[in-house]
This record gives sequence, C-alpha cells and structure tokens, in this order.
Amino acid sequence: MTDIAEVTASPSPDLLTPDNCAVLFVDHQPQMFFGTGSGDRTAIINSTLGLAKAAKVFDVPVVLSTVAAESFSGPIMPQLADVFPDHKIIDRTTMNAWEDAAFVEAVKATGRRKLVIAGLWTEVCVVLPTLSALAQGYEVYVVTDASGGVSPQAHEHAVQRMIQAGAVPVTWVQVLLEFQRDWARTETYVPVTEVVKEHGGAYGLGLVYAQAVIGAHAAG
Repeated sequence: MTDIAEVTASPSPDLLTPDNCAVLFVDHQPQMFFGTGSGDRTAIINSTLGLAKAAKVFDVPVVLSTVAAESFSGPIMPQLADVFPDHKIIDRTTMNAWEDAAFVEAVKATGRRKLVIAGLWTEVCVVLPTLSALAQGYEVYVVTDASGGVSPQAHEHAVQRMIQAGAVPVTWVQVLLEFQRDWARTETYVPVTEVVKEHGGAYGLGLVYAQAVIGAHAAG
C-alpha cells in the first residue's frame, strides 16, 4: 500500500533520460527498405531521422550498424549518416547484430543499460538483438515507428514477441519528449522544437502555429 506521506514530485527510474540510455540504429539500408511492407516507408524514414536528431540534441550515445553493405543491402541511408557525419558505422555479416563482436563492444562502450533500438526488418534485425540483449540483462525499448517489417503481420508479431520477452514499445516522439520532459529546460528547448517542427507532422505544424500566434516561447 502506498504511504501518501512518502509521495514526491520525482520521475520514475523507468523513464528514459539522456544519461541512462543509448540509441541503436540497425540496418536502415536501401535493400531493407525495398522489402519493407508493414507501413509507409517515407514515414519510417521520417521517424528514424526524428529519433536520430533527438539523440543528437541530447548527446545520447548511438551505435550505427549495417548488414552486408557492400555486397547486398547498400549503405546506411545518407540522411541518417548526415546526422552523425563522423560516426563509425559497423558493418556485419550476421543478421543478429548481437552476434557481431564489434557491435556488442560498441554497445558496451556506451556504458548504458537501457537500449533504445530501431531497425529493418523488425522481425529479424530488431527482434534478434533485442531478445539477445534482454537475455544478458539489458532493458530494451523498441522504437516501433522507426522500424519496419516485410508485412504488417511480420512487424506486429515481432513487436508482440519482444513485448512478451520484456521489451518496451515506444515511438520516436515519445523518446524525444521523454528526454526533454520539462519545457523549462531552456538549454534544449529550441533544438527540441526544431526537431518537432521538421519531423513531427501535424504536431510540428501546431507548434509553428502556436509560436506564430501566441509567441516565440509557446510550449510544445
């Protein structure tokens, strides 16, 4: 039973913060997009870039990975590479990124126990490392709108499989706002609202309207 006297205005330790997580981008490559049929591919690209820019605004460590980039799948999507121009991209032969030593070492080097992951396809390149990381004690948050599968069923069944194993489904806007959490955090207010305006669809347009009509400091 909750002791009301002990209740305080403090966040849950389950919340994502810029200091407790890393963001993993797995196989956002042309050939993988060609086979994606679970949702609108342009929307997945937009969500992926929104997530990437959220990580950059808050200086969250990221791991970028591709599979068979030179022989089959093509390079990581250029818009994502442009967000992290100096970042090493780990290319693998393994479908399960967690079976690639360089990938796992890069994750370990972040020092974070909460992993935010997005990738293509959900039913292979997301579910396999997610289950593997969960088995080794990590907490995993799957960005479902920045991921895609070969069909709606493949994507949904993979998400359900990960949830049953203990992963938490999130969206890129949820991650961004969970990092910000307070519009009084002025050091990231403007960069966050810029990401929202660029990638937040109708929400972004609403922010443009609010700032134009109400004033430059209209909250999101």
